[in-house]
Amino acid sequence: MTAKPVVHLCEADVAEGLEEIVRQELRAKLGARVTLRRLPADQEQAGIVQFTYSGDVRALLGLKTAQAVYLVRRFAVPRPKALLGDAHFRAVLSMIALARSAQPDAYQSLYLSAAGSDSSVMTRLKRELAQRVNLPVAEAEGDLVIRVRPARATSREAGGWEVLVRLSPRPLATRAWRVCNFEGALNAAVAHAMALLTQPSAQDVFLNLACGSGSLLIERLAWGPARLAMGCDISAAALNCARQNLTASGFTAELWQCDARALPLASGSVDALCADLPFGHLVGSHAQNVALYPRILDEATRVARPGARFALITHEVRLTESLLGANCAWAVDRVLRVELGGLYPRIFVLRRAA
Repeated sequence: MTAKPVVHLCEADVAEGLEEIVRQELRAKLGARVTLRRLPADQEQAGIVQFTYSGDVRALLGLKTAQAVYLVRRFAVPRPKALLGDAHFRAVLSMIALARSAQPDAYQSLYLSAAGSDSSVMTRLKRELAQRVNLPVAEAEGDLVIRVRPARATSREAGGWEVLVRLSPRPLATRAWRVCNFEGALNAAVAHAMALLTQPSAQDVFLNLACGSGSLLIERLAWGPARLAMGCDISAAALNCARQNLTASGFTAELWQCDARALPLASGSVDALCADLPFGHLVGSHAQNVALYPRILDEATRVARPGARFALITHEVRLTESLLGANCAWAVDRVLRVELGGLYPRIFVLRRAA
């Protein structure tokens, strides 16, 4: 008889507001191997997507829109002290072994995250786990991240504790291509979601306005090729950073030092656009944005062909809504409220009118 495949309970950390995009990526990439879990409405938690998965867990490391993915196991125990019992402890070790199997030499330290992590029970748990997996305990977040939390009650199960083990030594959103950081750089998983929101095609002429260090440009190319991919920025320093990141990514794109308010492009020549416009916090100010935003939008209107898709993210919500309300050239398909480091910008998904 053929052995039944092992089914893993998993949880993805997600930028709040992008849960459905992560679910779509799971279905698209993993198909029937994934079953999405829906918790009762009163237990749904923003920024979390739970699913079961049967297959090689290394495939989960290819997810582009999730911040991180964890293996999850529920233990029917009244207190976390019971996790130190032989059977439960061995089960946790097996979760760790499975997580480490994808990149066995990548882990340097163990970090346990839990309420009361300095309690005697949690201190003993992380010390014994570290000893068994031969890794030192990290005081700040380390490579092998383990979470312990009370289990959420369901219609079938009540009580207990859950252990989560991250499947990668770094969050999935921490891309290997980012060799140059730039102030205000966009989270790569959010950038990938924005690229998907443009409904990308291999035939696209793609433009990343005010490209900065290249997050949106690179994540668009991580989806797949474009007929032409371009990034523009007025800052030579930003473009130098983008050039380093592009080289590290292995992708090719044209980078131009130019003003997004006066692009060296023919009218109606671009199929898809992305932009991470200045929030007015780390980069720019509200007063500057009031003058900048309408001119950038006008220039995007000029270069976009009819039907072109435009995904832009901004914290200047009222300003952007006002400008779009006055600019009949763009239809608003969707507006997504996302969480980024304590801020709640919006992603506007636009379509150029005929």
